[in-house]
Amino acid sequence: MAVYELRTYQVVVGKMKDAVSAYNDKGWPALQKGGYDKKLVGYFISDTGGLHQIIHLWKFDDDADRRNHWDSLFSNDDFMSFAGELRPLLLSQQNQLLNAAPWGPHP
Repeated sequence: MAVYELRTYQVVVGKMKDAVSAYNDKGWPALQKGGYDKKLVGYFISDTGGLHQIIHLWKFDDDADRRNHWDSLFSNDDFMSFAGELRPLLLSQQNQLLNAAPWGPHP
């Protein structure tokens, strides 16, 4: 059964432009270069409700697939260089694991 992971990063107020630039310049290219983007459903920036958030949703085959993905990504030098630049722009990170409901469409 597929496992979805919703990650929400709370960006420091006034630093969203810097966070978006970091993703554009380093984060996204590192994800694509390593093929890590294949598990990505999408990236989003909050517009209402909780503001100053970067949200991304990932789809994995199962928990082992999820753990392998993150272990591999976190050993990638290009991605970790990006992560080092992004961390000072963030206040917090929340990860939520979701299971697909037995009805309705699933990405």
